[in-house]
Amino acid sequence: MGSGKCASGRYYLVDFDQVPGVSCPCGIAHRALAELVDYPATIHRTEITGVPKPHYHQRLTETYYVLECEPGAQIELDGQIFPLKPGMCIVIRPGCIHRALGRMTILNFVLPKFDPSDEVLVEASSTPL
Repeated sequence: MGSGKCASGRYYLVDFDQVPGVSCPCGIAHRALAELVDYPATIHRTEITGVPKPHYHQRLTETYYVLECEPGAQIELDGQIFPLKPGMCIVIRPGCIHRALGRMTILNFVLPKFDPSDEVLVEASSTPL
C-alpha cells in the first residue's frame, strides 16, 4: 500500500517506503501529502548523505525531526553549527541558510507545501537577500 484515504475523506495513510525518492540538496527526499489539496503542508522522509548544499527558502518553514543519525552529526544554521542526536527537532524559518552535516534520516514538515522553486542554493559564506 502506498497512500490512501477512507471513503469519507477523514483520514489519509502514507507508506513512505512506497513514496518515490527524489534528489534534493541534502540527499534523497520522499515527499508526501502534496496531493492533498485541503492539507496545508508536506512531510518528507529525507536520507541525508554526502556533502549537503547550503540553501534557504524564501517563504517555506521547515521543521526537521531527527529519526536517526551517525555519531557527530550536526546542523549548520546561518553559519552556526549545532550537534544533533535522534529525537531532536529544529524549526528553520524562511531566509535561514542551512544544511545538515553527517549521515542522518529526518522527517521534514514543510509549511506551506514544498515548492522546489522556493529553494535557493548559496555558497557557504553567502547570506540571503
